[in-house]
Parts: sequence; structure tokens; C-alpha cells
Amino acid sequence: MPLIRSISGLRATLGDSLTAGVIVDYINALVKIIPQGTVVLGRDGRPSGKWIEKIVAGTLQSAGLTVISLGIVPTPTVQLLTESSKSVCGIAITASHNPEIWNGLKFINSSGVFFDEKENQVLTNALENPSNTFEQIVNPPDIMPVVNCIDIHTSKVLELPIFKNKNFFKQCESRKLKVVVDAVNCSGSEFIPALLKHFKCEVIKLHCDGSGVFPHIPEPLPENLTSLSEAVKRFDADLGIAVDPDADRLVLIDENGEPISEEKTIALATDAVFLSKAFANGSNNVVINYSTTRLVEDIAQKYGAKAFRSPVGEINVVKKMKDVDAIIGGEGSGGVILPACHYGRDSLVGTALVLYLLIKRKCNISKIIAEYPKYSMLKKKMNFLGDFDILKEKIAKSSPDATISYEDGIHLSFSDHWIHIRKSNTEPIIRLIVEAPTQNQSEQLSNKYFKLVSE
Repeated sequence: MPLIRSISGLRATLGDSLTAGVIVDYINALVKIIPQGTVVLGRDGRPSGKWIEKIVAGTLQSAGLTVISLGIVPTPTVQLLTESSKSVCGIAITASHNPEIWNGLKFINSSGVFFDEKENQVLTNALENPSNTFEQIVNPPDIMPVVNCIDIHTSKVLELPIFKNKNFFKQCESRKLKVVVDAVNCSGSEFIPALLKHFKCEVIKLHCDGSGVFPHIPEPLPENLTSLSEAVKRFDADLGIAVDPDADRLVLIDENGEPISEEKTIALATDAVFLSKAFANGSNNVVINYSTTRLVEDIAQKYGAKAFRSPVGEINVVKKMKDVDAIIGGEGSGGVILPACHYGRDSLVGTALVLYLLIKRKCNISKIIAEYPKYSMLKKKMNFLGDFDILKEKIAKSSPDATISYEDGIHLSFSDHWIHIRKSNTEPIIRLIVEAPTQNQSEQLSNKYFKLVSE
């Protein structure tokens, strides 16, 4: 498989495209574009992360930069520590939800936010112009270990204004939720259970040994979480929690062992934030990407708030959140971004907000979900080698009643449904996402627009 370079960083397969030489080249390029100082380094737990960490740390040290090594931690922890330690950069060694033969690098700027398109282009330019070299340091600085990353991250979550009322934790103790955790044996293995214990939960660890060996396909989709669903039923638990290897995405299982769509994670978190009234900043805005469920818009409307959309990609959501001063944002993949904690998708933040909603509503999560408007979402992809601009024009002409945005491919919004069609940046394919009130409507719309693409 070739190297996949995108706004989310670098991903590749081990020994094929991801080699020691490639890693050194990337870090040497990074050294050219960041000032001298400290770099925070963390990995998601995959076994391959150990040797990648050594290469990255050694290359940074040889250039005179100080390295703070966090070891196995969630990617949001790397973001949070980069910002709080005033480091010049952060690097997360992760391939997110990709299979075990993959790994990669995500680059974080001094604000604790992933590199945006401009910063990635600067990095690419440095990578493609290796003539500019740096002076190698004969006696490089030591690696600085950071202890208590779990305490640092959980404390940051617990300090959020939503949890200032101490009576809330008495309510947690009275409710004593039972929660099963599937961290796919990676970076969330200790972090999620530690946070849950602060909320007085009884924690049952399912796949939390921290070995980095995946017990199932790591993407937290319903079809990959059957063991978690079974465990929730077996232990008569109130909730099942699943995170991906770098623990930035959160997916839930209800008390009946039924999967809750990853699209609903940001909806539940948004509900919790507006219900609490703890984050009001005058704007009362929320941001989601163009491919995320309109349920978030419904919830925002219920509280008199406004929802905005951005192009797909965490950094794009973050940029829009800053533009409109949003109090919460996220993506339908299970990513929750709460600026009051930090500007990054964070499963610990998402978990805490869902627990708040469960405690305050005094009911099971299935009841909360049952009260939400119902939508059916379909996602398809197909090979596409044509002119995307011509395709967008054709689609727009076929939908004269739609509110159209071209900010990310083409997004068609109607009174009760939407269609999002975008071209992949890394593959010759078109992605089509449709959401409508019923499955039948979604299938009809999907077939209609899929036919336009295929023609």
C-alpha cells in the first residue's frame, strides 16, 4: 500500500511504505519548520509504535530538541499536553482505526491542534526539499518522561464547569452505573476506566490489557463490537463504551446490548452541554461536518442554539468552531470536541458528557435515544475518474429545490433530508452519504444520486 498523506497526517503499512527511512525523512522535514524547544511524543499502543517512537525521538534529539515521552496514551492526551506544556510541537504515533499492520504520524502544533492544510503544505515542501539541512547535535538532550498522564487528563475533564456542583458526584454514587469498556487493548485501556471510577461507576474491563494486540477489527462500528454487546447483557450493565486505538472516538452500547450509532455520540454530548447551561458564552453555537447527522441540528434547535457545518476533517471542524465561537463540536464518527477542555476529539470528554446526561436525566440511555427524532443514514462509495466539477453541476441541476453548499464536494440540504457527495483526497473514489427520516427514503435517494454519479 502507498503512503497516505492527508490533512490527518501520515499513514502507511509496516515494512512496505512505512520504513525507518520514511520516518526519519518526515521528522527531519518537521525539524526544519518548527523552532527549537520541546516536542511531546505519544503512541497508541500498537507494538510497532515502540520502534517508531525510538526513531522519532532519536531524530528529534539529534537536532537538539527536547522530547517529552508520554508512552502509550490517547491522541487527545498528546494534544492536551502539547498545549499545556507550551511545547513547540506534538507527535502522535497512530494509524487511528486502521488494522494492526498500519501505523502513522499525526502532527500537532503548539496550540495542541492538528496541523491544518497550510501547515501540512509547509511540511510537505520541507520534505520535498531535503537540501536544507540542520546541524546535528553531538550531545543531544535527554528524553523527559512525564508521569501521571492519566491524572493530568482526567483532572482536566473533571475541572470542566459542568462538574462544579459537588452534588452531581453524590448523584453518581447513588446511581452507581455499571459500565463495560472495550479499548481494543490500546491507549484507552487505563484512561477510560480511570475516568469512570471518578464518576463512581462499576467498571468491567473487556479488552483493556494495553498490549496493542487487537481482539477484533479496531474501528468501533457495531459489526465489530459484538463481544462488547454480549458483555453488556451478560453483566447486566448500564452502558458499553468502545474507543478506537488512539481513543479519540467514542461509540456506545445501550443497556440492552444494542449498538448506538456512532453518529449519535456527538448528539448525546451536545444534548448534555446545552442541558447543563454550564458553557454558555453568548454564541451558543455547535459545529458538525457536512457528513454528520442532522439530529445535532434538531437538538441545537430545541435549546435555541444554532448548528453550523464544516468540511470533513477534525481540523476543519476546529477552525469553524473558532470562527463561530462554538461551545461544542464534533463529527459523526464518534468524535466530540469541547473547547473548554481542548480543541481536539476526545473520548474522555465524550464519556464524561454522556455520563452527565444519564445522571441528570435519571433514565437509561435507550430511553434518551428513543425520544430523539429518527433518521436513516446510508453511506456508499464508487470508483470515479471523471471531472468532479462537471458532476457537481449535473447534481445541482437535478436538485433545484435544495440548499447547496460546495464547501466540501457538494452538499444538498432539504427540509427533512440531505445528501453529501465528495471526492476522496487519497483514492479515485466518490463518497455518497444520504440521511432521511426512513430507510426506504434513504435507499431511494441513494439510488437516485448514485445513478447520477455512475452516468
